[in-house]
Amino acid sequence: MPKSRVRQAADSQARLNLDADDGETEYSLSIVNEIRQHVSQWRRLPDRANWGVSPVTARLLTHWRNPDLEGVRPFFCQIEAVETVIWLTEIARANPSLKRYWDRIRIANADANPAMLRLALKMATGAGKTTVMAMLIAWHALNKARSRDSLTFSSDFLIVTPGITIRDRLRVLLPADDQNYYTTRNIVPADMRREMGRAKVVITNYHAFMLREKLKINKTATGLLQGDGPALKTSETEAEMVRRVAGELMGSRNIIVINDEAHHCYRQRPTEESEEAMLTGEARKEAEENNRYARIWINGLEAVKRECGVSIVYDLSATPFFLSGSGYREGTLFPWTMSDFSLMDAIECGIVKLPRIPVSDDLSSESVPMFRNLWDHIGKEMPKKGRIQGGSRKGGEAEELPEVLTSALRALYDHYVKEFDSWKRAGVKVPPVFIVVCNNTATSELVTDWIAGYTRINEDGEEGETIPASLPLFANFDEHGNRLPSPNTLLIDSAAIESGGEIDAKFKAVMKPQIEIFQQERRRRGGPDAHKQATDEDLMREVMNTVGEEGKLGGQVRCVVSVSMLTEGWDANTVTHVLGVRAFGTQLLCEQVVGRGLRRLSYEFGDDTDLDGNPLFGVEYSNVLGIPFDFAQSDANPTPLVPKPRHRVEALEARRQFEIRFPRVTGYRFVPPEETLTARFEENSNLVLEPGMVGPSETLLEGIVGEGVTITLADAQRSRPGEIVFRLAISLLQHHFQDANGEPKLHLFNKVKPICRQWINDHLICKDGTAPWMLDYTSINATARERIYNSIVLGTDAHESVQAILDPLNPSGSTLFVGFTTTKDIYETRDKSHVNAVVLDSGWEAEFARMAEAHPKVLSFVKNQALDFTVPYRHRGRAKLYVPDFIAKVDDGRGPDDPLNLVVEIKGYRGQDVAVKSETMKAKWVPGVNNIGTYGRWDFVEFQDIALIKSEFERLIDNFADAAVSGEEVR
Repeated sequence: MPKSRVRQAADSQARLNLDADDGETEYSLSIVNEIRQHVSQWRRLPDRANWGVSPVTARLLTHWRNPDLEGVRPFFCQIEAVETVIWLTEIARANPSLKRYWDRIRIANADANPAMLRLALKMATGAGKTTVMAMLIAWHALNKARSRDSLTFSSDFLIVTPGITIRDRLRVLLPADDQNYYTTRNIVPADMRREMGRAKVVITNYHAFMLREKLKINKTATGLLQGDGPALKTSETEAEMVRRVAGELMGSRNIIVINDEAHHCYRQRPTEESEEAMLTGEARKEAEENNRYARIWINGLEAVKRECGVSIVYDLSATPFFLSGSGYREGTLFPWTMSDFSLMDAIECGIVKLPRIPVSDDLSSESVPMFRNLWDHIGKEMPKKGRIQGGSRKGGEAEELPEVLTSALRALYDHYVKEFDSWKRAGVKVPPVFIVVCNNTATSELVTDWIAGYTRINEDGEEGETIPASLPLFANFDEHGNRLPSPNTLLIDSAAIESGGEIDAKFKAVMKPQIEIFQQERRRRGGPDAHKQATDEDLMREVMNTVGEEGKLGGQVRCVVSVSMLTEGWDANTVTHVLGVRAFGTQLLCEQVVGRGLRRLSYEFGDDTDLDGNPLFGVEYSNVLGIPFDFAQSDANPTPLVPKPRHRVEALEARRQFEIRFPRVTGYRFVPPEETLTARFEENSNLVLEPGMVGPSETLLEGIVGEGVTITLADAQRSRPGEIVFRLAISLLQHHFQDANGEPKLHLFNKVKPICRQWINDHLICKDGTAPWMLDYTSINATARERIYNSIVLGTDAHESVQAILDPLNPSGSTLFVGFTTTKDIYETRDKSHVNAVVLDSGWEAEFARMAEAHPKVLSFVKNQALDFTVPYRHRGRAKLYVPDFIAKVDDGRGPDDPLNLVVEIKGYRGQDVAVKSETMKAKWVPGVNNIGTYGRWDFVEFQDIALIKSEFERLIDNFADAAVSGEEVR
C-alpha cells in the first residue's frame, strides 16, 4: 500500500456489526469470509457425486474449472463468484445447518428492499462482471432446459444497466448475438449451446423505467380536454411501461434480474432528518440526483415484479455501497453482499492495471503529497457552475487555471509524452489516453480550453484570435489557428449521454464544431448507416464508447475531459493517465474514478511466473494525480452526520435605531496624474514566492508493487533580471494603464519600469529555491502587478484620484433586511446591534462582539452575515468579492451625529489573499467611498491578536479622536 512518506495513513479496516446497538442494520465482511471458507471446502471435494448439485451444474463447474479449457479461461474470481451463488442456492438452501445465511439475506432485504430478494456480488473494476453474468445465465437457463418444472431455475432474464453504453456492450449476453460469450468465451460446452436458444434475455438501461408521455400537449390544451372532469392522464401506465421495456418476458412469473453497477439501485430509507438534508452545495445536488436515479431503478424493478414476477435479483458492482443521502451511512456495504473480490485483490492478481499514486514530493512542508490531495489546494480558486462558452471565449485575456493545477497537468503530461512515444515506437495503432474528471461544466470547459486551445470571440460576435494549446499533443487547432479535422481532446458530459435523453443545449453549443467533424468522418468511413443523419447524442456516445478502438470515431482521441465521472462501464483500456479535478469525499468515489483507468490493454502472459510456475500477465500501469486514493482504507463504517440545532438570526424592529447602511460598490475608477506617477510601498506590498504556489517540481508515483516513476516540471524558466522587469512593466501597462481605446499607455513605460524594479528588489521575497522567473506564471504575474498598482494608488493623492463605482440598480444596503437560519454557534446581542445575534466562525468574533457592546464609543455594530456587504478586488488576475467581518459605527470625537463607519476584519493568519483584501480596502474602497460623500465617513481596521483586540481598539479610538482635533489622517 503506497502511503505518504512523511505521514502514513491509518491502516485499520472498518467493520460493521449486524447486531449493533445504534439502531442501524449493519454488516461485516465476516459472513463473506465464512461463506468463502465453505465454498473453498466444497470446491476441494474430489468426487462429483458429493458436490450436492444438479448434473447440469456439475457439468458446468467441471467445464469452467478445467485448466486446459480452450480460449479465454475464466478468472478464478469469476468462477468463485458464481460458485458462491451456486453453493447458496443448491446446497445452503437445502441444509438446515446453513439456513442462517439465507436468513441473513432475507433480513437484510426486508429492511432495505421489502418487495425484493437481492443477492450482491462485489467484483473489482476490470475483473470481468460480464463473464460472471454469462455464467449465471448459462447456469440458470441450462438447468431450466433440463428441468422444466423447476422453480429454482429460470430461462427468463432481465438485465438492467446504468446507461446506454453498458446496455449496448452487454449484447454479448444475448444467445443469438454473433459475439455471444457462451460461444466466443466458451462459457457453455459445445454440446449444450443449442439449449441456450431457449433463454429469453432482455437488456435495458434503468432510464427506460420512467413513465413516458403518450399525449404531448401543452397546459392550455390539457385544460381544455380535461374540462371539469378528473385530472387527465397523459403518461403511460405501469403495465404499459413494463410491456414496453420487457414485452418478451410478459407472462413469466419467474424472471431473474441482473443489475449491473447495482450501487445505483436502492430504496432511500426515510429518517427524521436525512443525511441529504444536511449536505450542502454540489454534494447535496449530487445526493439528490443519486436518490432520484435510485428511485427510478428500484420502482421499475418493483413494477416488473408486480406485472410479471421476479424470483431473485443478482447485484453486480465493484462498489455495492449505499451512496450519500440514501438514509444509510455513506459507504455502507449492501448487507446482502455474499461475495467479495476487491480492487486490492484484482491488483495483486494482475488482472487490472496497477495504479501509481503520489507518495512523496519535494515540498517538505506538505505532510501528504500536494498532487495527491489536489482539490484541497485549488478548490477555492475553481469556478462555480454556469459558465459555458463553447471552445471560444468572449473578451480579452482568458480566465486562468490555478497554477498548482496547471503544474499538475504539465507534470502528468510530460510523463504522458514519454508513454505516447513508447507506444508509437512499439507500433501500437492507437494512442494512450489521458483523462481529466471535473466537478462541473464550468471547470471542464476551462480545463479543455487550456489543454486544447480555444478561439476568442470579439465584441461583434465573430471569432478572433486563436489561443494555442498548452499541451501540444492534445491540441484541437493547428499552428495556423484552424480546427483539426479530428480533435485530439474530447469534452464530454458522460452523465447526459448515458441517460439516452437529449444533451443539454448549452453543452451541444460547446460541442457543435466537434459534432460536425464527427458527422463528416462518419460519412467518409461509409457503412450501412453512413447515409443516415445520426443524432448529436448518438455521435457523441459513439465517439466516447470507441475511444482507443482502432478505425473507430474515437480511436485517435488522446485526451478526454469529463464533466461528470466517466460512467461505469466505459471500458476504454488505453487509459494510462488520470487526473481528478474535483472533491473526493469518500474512498468509494476515489475507487470509482480510479477504476476508469484500470482496464488492461493486453491479457497476454508475460515472461514471469508465480511460485507454482503459472505464467503471469505483464504489468501495466495507470498514473493517477488528484485522487486521494488509499488502497487499504474502507468506507464501510464512516462517522454519521449528526443534526445540529438551528438558530434564527434577524433584524429586530425594536432596535431600528441601530440600523447600519452601507454602499454597494461594484468597482473603482482611478485616473492618476501621469506627471507624478509614484508608489508608496507598505507591508501589504510584499509578495512571498513559495514552491507550493506552482506545485512541487518533482513527485514520486508508486503502486503497491512494481516500478515507481518520478514526474517533474520540465518547463522551469530561466530569465535575466532585466527581461523579468521588462515583461512585468509591460503587463502592468496592459492591464492597468489603458487609453480610451483600450490600448496600453506605452509612454508611461519609463515611469513604470523603475517602480517595478524597486518592487522586485525590495518587496519580492523568494523562499526555498523559488526565483523571480515565477513572475511569468500568469496568476503570479497578476498578483505582482496588483500589488504594484495598489502601491501606485497609495502613492498618489488617493482622496482625489479614486472614486467607488456603485451598483446603479441597488446602490445601498442595510441591516434592515437580515433574516436567516444557521446551525453555527451564535452570540446573542443585548444592545447596540440591529441584528439579534452574531454568527460565530471563531471565538475571536465573540470577543469583538462583547467588546463592542461594552465600549462607550461604539454606537452600533453588526456581523457581516447575510448582509450582502462585499468589497470587489482582484487576486491573481481574477475578480473576487471580499466579505469583511463587521461594520461598527463609532464616535471618533465628532459626536454621534457624524459617526465614523469602521469596517472591521479579524484575522489570525495573514495569507497572500488577506494582504490583497487589506490593500484594496485602504487604497481603493475607503478613499473611493469617502469621495462619494453621501455615505458618511469610512475607515478600515484589522485585528490580528485576540489578546490585544480590546487594547488595540482603545488605542485606535484615541487616535481617531486626536486626528479629529488635528485634521490628520489615521494610519
